[in-house]
Amino acid sequence: MLSESPIGIYDSGVGGLSVLRAIRDALPHESLLYVADSAHVPYGEKTQSFVEQRAFALADYFVSRQAKAMVVACNTATAAAIAPLRKRHPGLIIIGVEPAIKPAAHLTHSGVVGVFATTGTLASPKFAALVQREAPEVRILLRPCPEWVRLVEQGELSGPAVEAAVRTPVAELRAAGADVLVLGCTHFPFLRDAIQAAAGPGVPLLETGAPVARWLRHQLQEKGLLRASGVGELHLETTGSAPALAALASRLLGKSHDAAATPERWR
Repeated sequence: MLSESPIGIYDSGVGGLSVLRAIRDALPHESLLYVADSAHVPYGEKTQSFVEQRAFALADYFVSRQAKAMVVACNTATAAAIAPLRKRHPGLIIIGVEPAIKPAAHLTHSGVVGVFATTGTLASPKFAALVQREAPEVRILLRPCPEWVRLVEQGELSGPAVEAAVRTPVAELRAAGADVLVLGCTHFPFLRDAIQAAAGPGVPLLETGAPVARWLRHQLQEKGLLRASGVGELHLETTGSAPALAALASRLLGKSHDAAATPERWR
């Protein structure tokens, strides 16, 4: 394993591109391989066993590509599979994402924090343990929003349909006293403008991309695998439609991108 080796990043679809964006900003010299597991989106409504098996398949794929690190850029997959993944590949840097409960607990003045996520994340024992560990004195309000994932996957980031979809969930948590809102799914930052408009300008919206990028940098540096120069390449792949990923990624990342199909063995 060399510093020039790529970093593998995956999500059930395009949501993990919000994490990839943060990694690109923090680690511009690194080569990144992103896989959108779009043939199986959304993960939030799948069984834990299914999500775990997809995590194993994609981790094995990244290892076959000599990846030096893997980022599970999906809250549902992190909750379902991060521990068994680390057992399966003990020599690989494996970083997951989790809702920003700790910083939210520090920011709240009302003592009430709202969390938007998928059903799978909110129902997981890992999430319950996170809340108990990081915010035992804070009231956490949970709101599953699977329709938000579908909107992002369809490329709908603004407009009447998005405004209608975010209005009620945001209003419910704000009316219940939440003064900090956590975007507990990597798809949701792409709806940030609409969520912020519904919540009000002074309400913090917390996401996880930047903390993940910082932790990844730390892990690479600690193991002597940080790439210090050169221009990092970006390769996008999907288990679904490559043209659809290319079009959507180009829109979400603000720059034209190509995409390829992940080899059939790993789909």
